[in-house]
Amino acid sequence: MTEPTLAGWKEMYAALWRIRQFEGQVQRLAAAGEIPGFPHLSTGQEAVAVGVCSQLKPEDVLFTSHRGHGHVLAKGSDLEATFAEILGRRTGVCGGRGGSMHLVDAPNGVLGATGVVAGNLALAAGAAWALQARGGQDISVVFFGDGATGAGAFHETLNLAALWRLPVLFVCENNGYAEFTSREEHSNVKHVSSFAAPYAISTATVDGNDLPTVYAAARRAIETLRRGAGPYLLECMTFRMAGHYVGDAQQYRTKEELAAIREKCPIERLKRYLIERGAGPQELDAIGERARSTVLEAVERALAAPRPDAATVLEFVYRAPGLAGIAG
Repeated sequence: MTEPTLAGWKEMYAALWRIRQFEGQVQRLAAAGEIPGFPHLSTGQEAVAVGVCSQLKPEDVLFTSHRGHGHVLAKGSDLEATFAEILGRRTGVCGGRGGSMHLVDAPNGVLGATGVVAGNLALAAGAAWALQARGGQDISVVFFGDGATGAGAFHETLNLAALWRLPVLFVCENNGYAEFTSREEHSNVKHVSSFAAPYAISTATVDGNDLPTVYAAARRAIETLRRGAGPYLLECMTFRMAGHYVGDAQQYRTKEELAAIREKCPIERLKRYLIERGAGPQELDAIGERARSTVLEAVERALAAPRPDAATVLEFVYRAPGLAGIAG
Protein backbone atom coordinates (compact mmCIF):
# COMPACT_ATOMS: atom_id res chain seq x y z
CA MET A 1 0.00 0.00 0.00
CA THR A 2 1.21 3.51 -0.78
CA GLU A 3 0.66 6.59 1.34
CA PRO A 4 -2.39 8.65 0.29
CA THR A 5 -1.71 11.71 -1.83
CA LEU A 6 -3.32 15.03 -0.96
CA ALA A 7 -5.99 14.17 -3.54
CA GLY A 8 -6.54 10.86 -1.76
CA TRP A 9 -7.02 12.58 1.59
CA LYS A 10 -9.53 14.93 -0.05
CA GLU A 11 -11.48 11.93 -1.32
CA MET A 12 -11.63 10.58 2.22
CA TYR A 13 -12.68 14.03 3.46
CA ALA A 14 -15.58 13.89 0.99
CA ALA A 15 -16.44 10.39 2.25
CA LEU A 16 -16.62 11.69 5.83
CA TRP A 17 -18.99 14.42 4.72
CA ARG A 18 -21.21 12.03 2.75
CA ILE A 19 -21.67 9.85 5.83
CA ARG A 20 -22.31 12.87 8.06
CA GLN A 21 -24.91 14.27 5.65
CA PHE A 22 -26.46 10.83 5.16
CA GLU A 23 -26.94 10.37 8.89
CA GLY A 24 -28.37 13.87 9.17
CA GLN A 25 -31.02 13.00 6.60
CA VAL A 26 -31.80 9.69 8.33
CA GLN A 27 -32.32 11.62 11.56
CA ARG A 28 -34.61 14.11 9.82
CA LEU A 29 -36.66 11.42 8.07
CA ALA A 30 -36.98 9.29 11.21
CA ALA A 31 -38.22 12.30 13.19
CA ALA A 32 -40.79 12.90 10.44
CA GLY A 33 -42.06 9.32 10.69
CA GLU A 34 -40.72 8.29 7.26
CA ILE A 35 -38.49 5.50 8.60
CA PRO A 36 -39.80 2.42 10.42
CA GLY A 37 -38.11 1.37 13.63
CA PHE A 38 -35.33 3.13 15.49
CA PRO A 39 -32.27 3.95 13.35
CA HIS A 40 -28.91 4.11 15.11
CA LEU A 41 -26.64 6.86 13.78
CA SER A 42 -22.85 6.83 13.45
CA THR A 43 -22.54 10.63 13.56
CA GLY A 44 -19.11 11.44 15.00
CA GLN A 45 -17.65 8.01 14.26
CA GLU A 46 -17.10 8.52 10.53
CA ALA A 47 -13.30 8.38 10.64
CA VAL A 48 -13.31 4.73 11.71
CA ALA A 49 -15.47 3.64 8.79
CA VAL A 50 -13.52 5.62 6.20
CA GLY A 51 -10.08 4.92 7.65
CA VAL A 52 -10.66 1.17 7.47
CA CYS A 53 -12.92 0.70 4.45
CA SER A 54 -10.97 3.01 2.13
CA GLN A 55 -8.24 0.33 2.15
CA LEU A 56 -10.44 -2.67 1.40
CA LYS A 57 -10.74 -4.38 -1.97
CA PRO A 58 -14.11 -5.21 -3.55
CA GLU A 59 -13.39 -8.88 -2.81
CA ASP A 60 -12.93 -8.25 0.92
CA VAL A 61 -16.10 -8.87 2.93
CA LEU A 62 -17.61 -6.71 5.65
CA PHE A 63 -19.97 -7.38 8.54
CA THR A 64 -21.44 -4.53 10.52
CA SER A 65 -23.83 -3.97 13.41
CA HIS A 66 -26.92 -1.96 14.31
CA ARG A 67 -24.87 1.25 13.84
CA GLY A 68 -23.67 0.41 10.36
CA HIS A 69 -24.74 3.03 7.83
CA GLY A 70 -21.27 4.60 7.68
CA HIS A 71 -19.48 1.28 7.18
CA VAL A 72 -21.76 0.27 4.32
CA LEU A 73 -21.32 3.60 2.54
CA ALA A 74 -17.55 3.58 3.09
CA LYS A 75 -17.35 0.08 1.57
CA GLY A 76 -18.94 1.42 -1.61
CA SER A 77 -22.68 0.87 -1.40
CA ASP A 78 -24.81 3.25 -3.44
CA LEU A 79 -26.23 6.25 -1.54
CA GLU A 80 -29.68 6.06 -3.13
CA ALA A 81 -30.02 2.28 -2.72
CA THR A 82 -28.97 2.52 0.93
CA PHE A 83 -31.44 5.32 1.60
CA ALA A 84 -34.14 3.35 -0.20
CA GLU A 85 -33.51 0.32 1.99
CA ILE A 86 -33.76 2.32 5.20
CA LEU A 87 -36.96 3.92 3.89
CA GLY A 88 -38.45 0.52 2.99
CA ARG A 89 -38.45 1.06 -0.77
CA ARG A 90 -38.31 -1.56 -3.49
CA THR A 91 -35.07 -0.09 -4.89
CA GLY A 92 -33.19 -0.66 -1.64
CA VAL A 93 -30.14 -2.92 -1.39
CA CYS A 94 -32.42 -5.62 0.11
CA GLY A 95 -35.55 -4.66 -1.78
CA GLY A 96 -36.87 -2.70 1.19
CA ARG A 97 -37.06 -5.80 3.39
CA GLY A 98 -34.08 -5.29 5.71
CA GLY A 99 -34.18 -1.70 6.84
CA SER A 100 -31.63 0.21 8.88
CA MET A 101 -30.30 -2.67 10.99
CA HIS A 102 -30.17 -5.35 8.28
CA LEU A 103 -28.26 -3.78 5.39
CA VAL A 104 -26.78 -6.37 3.03
CA ASP A 105 -25.10 -5.49 -0.27
CA ALA A 106 -23.37 -8.65 -1.48
CA PRO A 107 -22.07 -7.18 -4.78
CA ASN A 108 -20.06 -4.69 -2.69
CA GLY A 109 -18.94 -7.28 -0.16
CA VAL A 110 -21.34 -6.18 2.59
CA LEU A 111 -22.54 -9.55 3.84
CA GLY A 112 -24.53 -8.56 6.88
CA ALA A 113 -25.66 -6.14 9.53
CA THR A 114 -27.45 -7.20 12.67
CA GLY A 115 -29.38 -5.80 15.60
CA VAL A 116 -28.09 -8.64 17.77
CA VAL A 117 -25.12 -7.40 19.81
CA ALA A 118 -22.06 -9.54 18.92
CA GLY A 119 -24.18 -11.53 16.47
CA ASN A 120 -21.96 -10.50 13.57
CA LEU A 121 -18.64 -11.67 15.00
CA ALA A 122 -18.96 -15.40 14.42
CA LEU A 123 -20.36 -14.78 10.93
CA ALA A 124 -17.29 -12.71 10.06
CA ALA A 125 -15.04 -15.50 11.31
CA GLY A 126 -16.96 -18.00 9.22
CA ALA A 127 -16.51 -15.85 6.13
CA ALA A 128 -12.80 -15.55 6.94
CA TRP A 129 -12.57 -19.33 7.16
CA ALA A 130 -14.13 -19.61 3.68
CA LEU A 131 -11.71 -17.02 2.29
CA GLN A 132 -8.79 -18.87 3.87
CA ALA A 133 -9.94 -22.14 2.29
CA ARG A 134 -10.11 -20.53 -1.14
CA GLY A 135 -6.59 -19.18 -0.87
CA GLY A 136 -5.49 -15.68 -1.79
CA GLN A 137 -5.28 -12.52 0.29
CA ASP A 138 -8.91 -11.49 0.71
CA ILE A 139 -9.97 -10.65 4.26
CA SER A 140 -13.07 -10.39 6.42
CA VAL A 141 -13.75 -7.26 8.50
CA VAL A 142 -16.26 -6.92 11.33
CA PHE A 143 -17.27 -3.75 13.19
CA PHE A 144 -18.71 -3.89 16.70
CA GLY A 145 -19.11 -1.72 19.78
CA ASP A 146 -17.49 -2.12 23.17
CA GLY A 147 -20.76 -3.50 24.58
CA ALA A 148 -20.31 -6.63 22.43
CA THR A 149 -17.33 -7.70 24.52
CA GLY A 150 -19.70 -8.80 27.28
CA ALA A 151 -21.18 -11.49 25.05
CA GLY A 152 -19.83 -15.01 24.99
CA ALA A 153 -19.77 -15.01 21.18
CA PHE A 154 -17.05 -12.35 21.27
CA HIS A 155 -14.64 -14.51 23.25
CA GLU A 156 -15.55 -17.72 21.44
CA THR A 157 -14.90 -16.05 18.10
CA LEU A 158 -11.55 -14.60 19.19
CA ASN A 159 -10.48 -18.04 20.35
CA LEU A 160 -11.30 -19.82 17.08
CA ALA A 161 -9.94 -16.98 14.95
CA ALA A 162 -6.63 -17.17 16.80
CA LEU A 163 -6.55 -20.96 16.77
CA TRP A 164 -7.11 -21.16 13.01
CA ARG A 165 -5.21 -17.94 12.17
CA LEU A 166 -8.19 -16.58 10.28
CA PRO A 167 -7.84 -13.48 8.08
CA VAL A 168 -10.37 -11.46 10.08
CA LEU A 169 -10.01 -7.88 11.27
CA PHE A 170 -12.00 -7.13 14.41
CA VAL A 171 -12.70 -3.39 14.56
CA CYS A 172 -14.10 -2.18 17.87
CA GLU A 173 -15.64 1.28 17.79
CA ASN A 174 -15.30 2.04 21.48
CA ASN A 175 -17.56 5.06 21.95
CA GLY A 176 -17.69 4.61 25.71
CA TYR A 177 -21.29 3.44 25.92
CA ALA A 178 -23.13 0.15 25.68
CA GLU A 179 -26.53 1.60 24.75
CA PHE A 180 -27.08 3.94 27.75
CA THR A 181 -24.44 2.49 30.09
CA SER A 182 -20.92 3.91 30.27
CA ARG A 183 -17.91 1.66 29.92
CA GLU A 184 -16.92 2.27 33.55
CA GLU A 185 -20.31 1.06 34.77
CA HIS A 186 -20.30 -2.29 33.01
CA SER A 187 -16.66 -3.36 32.79
CA ASN A 188 -13.43 -3.15 34.76
CA VAL A 189 -11.50 -3.55 31.49
CA LYS A 190 -10.71 -0.11 30.10
CA HIS A 191 -9.46 -1.13 26.67
CA VAL A 192 -11.14 -3.80 24.57
CA SER A 193 -7.76 -4.64 23.04
CA SER A 194 -6.80 -6.16 26.41
CA PHE A 195 -9.20 -9.04 25.77
CA ALA A 196 -7.05 -10.22 22.85
CA ALA A 197 -3.96 -10.89 24.97
CA PRO A 198 -4.88 -14.42 26.16
CA TYR A 199 -5.42 -15.46 22.55
CA ALA A 200 -2.10 -13.98 21.31
CA ILE A 201 -3.92 -11.78 18.80
CA SER A 202 -2.15 -8.67 17.50
CA THR A 203 -3.85 -5.46 18.61
CA ALA A 204 -3.74 -1.68 18.51
CA THR A 205 -5.73 0.97 20.36
CA VAL A 206 -5.88 4.30 18.54
CA ASP A 207 -7.65 7.65 18.44
CA GLY A 208 -10.70 6.81 16.34
CA ASN A 209 -11.56 10.44 15.66
CA ASP A 210 -8.29 11.18 13.83
CA LEU A 211 -8.56 9.77 10.32
CA PRO A 212 -4.82 9.68 9.50
CA THR A 213 -4.23 7.74 12.73
CA VAL A 214 -7.01 5.26 11.96
CA TYR A 215 -5.80 4.91 8.37
CA ALA A 216 -2.23 4.12 9.45
CA ALA A 217 -3.33 1.61 12.09
CA ALA A 218 -5.76 -0.09 9.71
CA ARG A 219 -3.05 -0.25 7.09
CA ARG A 220 -0.72 -2.13 9.44
CA ALA A 221 -3.53 -4.47 10.46
CA ILE A 222 -4.63 -5.22 6.90
CA GLU A 223 -1.05 -5.87 5.78
CA THR A 224 -0.73 -8.33 8.68
CA LEU A 225 -3.85 -10.16 7.58
CA ARG A 226 -2.94 -10.31 3.89
CA ARG A 227 0.37 -12.01 4.62
CA GLY A 228 -1.42 -14.71 6.61
CA ALA A 229 -0.45 -13.57 10.12
CA GLY A 230 -3.94 -12.68 11.32
CA PRO A 231 -6.29 -12.20 13.05
CA TYR A 232 -6.03 -8.62 14.32
CA LEU A 233 -8.07 -6.52 16.75
CA LEU A 234 -8.13 -2.77 16.14
CA GLU A 235 -9.76 -0.69 18.88
CA CYS A 236 -10.74 2.84 17.85
CA MET A 237 -11.57 5.18 20.71
CA THR A 238 -14.36 7.41 19.43
CA PHE A 239 -17.56 9.24 20.36
CA ARG A 240 -21.08 9.24 19.03
CA MET A 241 -22.50 12.74 18.76
CA ALA A 242 -26.06 11.44 18.59
CA GLY A 243 -27.99 9.29 21.03
CA HIS A 244 -28.10 5.51 21.04
CA TYR A 245 -31.01 5.73 18.59
CA VAL A 246 -32.95 8.55 16.96
CA GLY A 247 -35.15 9.97 19.70
CA ASP A 248 -32.83 9.08 22.59
CA ALA A 249 -33.04 11.99 25.05
CA GLN A 250 -29.50 11.20 26.32
CA GLN A 251 -30.34 11.96 29.94
CA TYR A 252 -27.35 9.84 30.93
CA ARG A 253 -24.94 12.41 29.41
CA THR A 254 -24.17 15.89 30.70
CA LYS A 255 -24.22 19.01 28.54
CA GLU A 256 -20.52 19.40 29.23
CA GLU A 257 -19.80 15.91 27.92
CA LEU A 258 -21.76 16.52 24.74
CA ALA A 259 -20.00 19.85 24.17
CA ALA A 260 -16.59 18.20 24.62
CA ILE A 261 -17.51 15.50 22.09
CA ARG A 262 -18.41 18.07 19.44
CA GLU A 263 -14.95 19.62 19.87
CA LYS A 264 -13.44 16.32 18.71
CA CYS A 265 -15.29 16.18 15.39
CA PRO A 266 -13.30 13.99 12.94
CA ILE A 267 -14.32 16.15 9.98
CA GLU A 268 -12.95 19.33 11.54
CA ARG A 269 -9.78 17.52 12.56
CA LEU A 270 -9.14 16.26 9.04
CA LYS A 271 -9.91 19.72 7.66
CA ARG A 272 -7.15 21.20 9.81
CA TYR A 273 -4.81 18.39 8.73
CA LEU A 274 -5.47 19.14 5.05
CA ILE A 275 -5.07 22.88 5.44
CA GLU A 276 -1.67 22.27 7.05
CA ARG A 277 -0.72 20.34 3.89
CA GLY A 278 -1.75 23.04 1.47
CA ALA A 279 -5.48 22.52 0.87
CA GLY A 280 -7.54 25.69 0.64
CA PRO A 281 -10.37 26.26 3.14
CA GLN A 282 -12.75 27.29 0.36
CA GLU A 283 -11.96 24.15 -1.62
CA LEU A 284 -12.71 22.00 1.42
CA ASP A 285 -15.95 23.87 2.07
CA ALA A 286 -16.94 23.19 -1.54
CA ILE A 287 -16.26 19.46 -1.03
CA GLY A 288 -18.63 19.48 1.94
CA GLU A 289 -21.29 21.33 -0.03
CA ARG A 290 -21.04 18.87 -2.95
CA ALA A 291 -21.48 16.00 -0.51
CA ARG A 292 -24.58 17.71 0.88
CA SER A 293 -26.08 18.17 -2.60
CA THR A 294 -25.29 14.59 -3.60
CA VAL A 295 -26.96 13.21 -0.47
CA LEU A 296 -30.04 15.41 -0.87
CA GLU A 297 -30.48 14.29 -4.47
CA ALA A 298 -30.12 10.64 -3.45
CA VAL A 299 -32.69 10.89 -0.68
CA GLU A 300 -35.22 12.60 -2.93
CA ARG A 301 -34.89 9.81 -5.51
CA ALA A 302 -35.20 7.18 -2.80
CA LEU A 303 -38.35 8.82 -1.40
CA ALA A 304 -39.90 8.75 -4.87
CA ALA A 305 -39.30 5.01 -5.27
CA PRO A 306 -42.21 2.56 -4.77
CA ARG A 307 -42.65 0.35 -1.72
CA PRO A 308 -42.45 -3.43 -2.17
CA ASP A 309 -45.60 -5.05 -3.50
CA ALA A 310 -47.41 -6.86 -0.67
CA ALA A 311 -47.97 -9.79 -3.02
CA THR A 312 -44.21 -10.49 -2.95
CA VAL A 313 -44.00 -10.89 0.84
CA LEU A 314 -43.11 -14.59 0.58
CA GLU A 315 -40.23 -14.07 -1.85
CA PHE A 316 -36.63 -14.55 -0.69
CA VAL A 317 -37.53 -16.90 2.18
CA TYR A 318 -36.21 -20.44 2.61
CA ARG A 319 -39.67 -21.94 2.26
CA ALA A 320 -42.66 -20.15 0.81
CA PRO A 321 -45.96 -21.85 1.72
CA GLY A 322 -49.15 -20.74 0.11
CA LEU A 323 -50.92 -17.86 1.83
CA ALA A 324 -53.86 -20.15 2.53
CA GLY A 325 -51.60 -22.30 4.68
CA ILE A 326 -50.69 -19.49 7.09
CA ALA A 327 -52.79 -19.49 10.24
CA GLY A 328 -54.84 -16.34 10.80
